[in-house]
Amino acid sequence: MHLAFDIFQGIGIAAAIGIRPFLPSLAAGALAAGDVGINFTHTSYAFLQEVPFLLVMVILTAAWVAVDRGRWEMSFDRGTLGVVVILVSLGLGALFFAASLARGGYAVWPGYVGGVVCAGVGVAASRPFLARVRRRLDSASAAIGLPVLADGSAVLIAVLSVVAPPFGVVALLALLWLLYRGRQGDEQKYAGLRILR
Repeated sequence: MHLAFDIFQGIGIAAAIGIRPFLPSLAAGALAAGDVGINFTHTSYAFLQEVPFLLVMVILTAAWVAVDRGRWEMSFDRGTLGVVVILVSLGLGALFFAASLARGGYAVWPGYVGGVVCAGVGVAASRPFLARVRRRLDSASAAIGLPVLADGSAVLIAVLSVVAPPFGVVALLALLWLLYRGRQGDEQKYAGLRILR
């Protein structure tokens, strides 16, 4: 049962990090530092709950929030910055999933694979969804509402996955459903465009 819970926690944390990389990492690291449902002490991943890492996450979170979304919002989804953010998300997801396995003394390599996959699902499901929401909102509402929606859901998933590990699987399934629905909507849209031609 401990292994299953460690896997569930890793799934949820990595998926949350795929939605937004820094705030869920900060939340999971802070919970680990407080020994709330998770702890990386005496593993090679103890740095994830130590002050230097948490401070870097605080700085990156603050920088993310401080960015003028009206001018830079598309940069996070496209171009070099978008690729960097995705790679950071995948890396952090892999680290936290591996750390979740390491604390139980299990092999960590499946955590790296699973972390990349789960964070990738978070990225693939959340970015198109947030883009669709952005198109439906005016610029002022999008500038306020989208960060709250994205960061809030990511932190909630991370925290609930730590304190109630089975929630990690529920969150991943919800993201997969969101990804499927988004792809289905795109296919219907393109089919409609082909008919119009």
